[in-house]
This record gives sequence, structure tokens and C-alpha cells, in this order.
Amino acid sequence: MPTPVDAVMLQQRAAQLGRRSIKTTSKAAALQMAVSMLDLTTLEGADTPGQVRALCARAKAPCPRDLGIDVPPVAAACVYPRLVPAAVEALEGSPVRIASVATAFPSGQSSLDLRLKETQAAVGAGAHEIDMVISRGLFLSGRQRDVVDEIRMVRAAAGDAHLKVILETGELETADNIRRGADCVLEAVASESDLGHGEVFLKTSTGKVSPAATPSSVLILLEAARAHYRSTGIRLGVKPAGGIRRSKQALHLLVMVRETLGPHWLTPALFRIGASSLLDDLVRQLIKLRSGRYASLDEVGIT
Repeated sequence: MPTPVDAVMLQQRAAQLGRRSIKTTSKAAALQMAVSMLDLTTLEGADTPGQVRALCARAKAPCPRDLGIDVPPVAAACVYPRLVPAAVEALEGSPVRIASVATAFPSGQSSLDLRLKETQAAVGAGAHEIDMVISRGLFLSGRQRDVVDEIRMVRAAAGDAHLKVILETGELETADNIRRGADCVLEAVASESDLGHGEVFLKTSTGKVSPAATPSSVLILLEAARAHYRSTGIRLGVKPAGGIRRSKQALHLLVMVRETLGPHWLTPALFRIGASSLLDDLVRQLIKLRSGRYASLDEVGIT
């Protein structure tokens, strides 16, 4: 049975959490935590190996050393499959993981065989994590069973790589549809007796469709992860992505996670934020807390 969503209560809860704040004494730690949970992303048609190498250098060292700010590396660098080898070379010896989009990102509109081969190719090239898109065409035409089967097949094709399943919540449109999409992921992994914590993530968006990671869509995924944990004891990860550009948004997400899932989920192993420009604002906020001034984008080494 589909899990119903009370849209009114959902909006009220999301708004309530959005008004919560983090104490000034804890803000620096929260900003650093957000950096450590970031999937630093470049997913443009003009991406080159040189751009990926620059992205990876920033992923390893988000803040120039001469500014004297202790900023941790990000969780992962996310690139297209063809550029995974450049990321592998640039991140050798680094704790930063390599994530790759796959399955005909962002549309998902290619044959299943090609999507599975692309997944296998990305993992074979060195990706630790695969960000797949579901077939929204199948889902919206009522073929949710086929969506579940495809997630299972991509999961198998990904092997030991962790899997983040992108629902593209902006195209699913309604709260009930978003929860049904999350339930497809839960069903796809329900039979995996050896599933470990954080091996599968629920992800909102590709970042190519608006709206993307709205507070209400993120809350739906957090609640789905909570339901899965209560029924199985396995913690699924959650990854909001798309339109997250300001530190204030990131801190609100951390509050949502803590209030909905608890402090155990406040780790890069279970919570990520997908973004390309958010890192600049996080670093500038950390500099302001230390020095009392906002650094320019040039100073923080924007790539």
C-alpha cells in the first residue's frame, strides 16, 4: 500500500523546522560539518579534465592555507562517468570519495541496457558512488513495479559502489508521488539482507529541474528513511541536491536531519548535500566567524 502524506502537516513541519536556529557558539562546528557532508559537483556539458582536476583540488583543500581557517575536505567530488579517471588521478591518496552520475543523467531516457553499462563503466573507472536517476516516465505512467526492478538492476550493476537514487522530486510534483518514489527505493533494497548503513541514499534532484531540494521534499525523504530504519534497523542515507547555495540553507538541513532522524545521521556516511557553489559561502561564513569580515570570492579560491 502506498504511504499517504498529509500535505498540510508536511508544510507546517517543514516551516517549523526552517525557523529553528543553531546557536552562535555551535555555528562554526555546524559549518564545518556541512563542508564535510558536501558532494562538490560539476555536471556541465563543457566539463573538461582540467576543470575536474581543479574541482578535486578544491575538494581536498576547500580553503587557502594563508587564510588560517581549518576547513575539512568535502565528502565527494561528483562528475560525469567519462571524467572519473581524471578525478581518480587528482584524488589519489585523498579521503575524498569519487561519485559519478549514471543511467543517462539527468533524463534517464535511454535503454536499460545502456544505463546498466554506463553504471558498470563508471565503477570500473574508479567511482566509489553512483548517483542514478529513476525513470520518471515509467513512474508517472503508473509502472512503479518496473521502477523498483530497474533500481535493483542498477544496484547490482554498481557492485560495491554506494548507490544514490535520484527521484527528481520537481518532476514528481506531489508529496504523495515523492513518497511513492521513495517507497520504490525502500522496496528495491528491502530484500538485501547484507545491506549496510549508508550503502543506499535517497536523493531529491539532479539540480537540472526546478523546484529541486525544497524543505518539504527533503522532509519526505527523511521521514521515509526513518520509517525504513524503524522496520529494518538499517539506516539509509539522504542527499538533498539542487538550488542549495547559501550556508543558511545548509544549516537548516542539518537541523531537519537532527530533529527527524537524530544525531546518528549527522555524518557524511548518511547525509550529503549536493551542490556546486555552496562551498564558497560555507568557507566565507567560517572566515567571518574568525575574522569578523566577509572574504571575497577571489580570496576563497573559487574554481
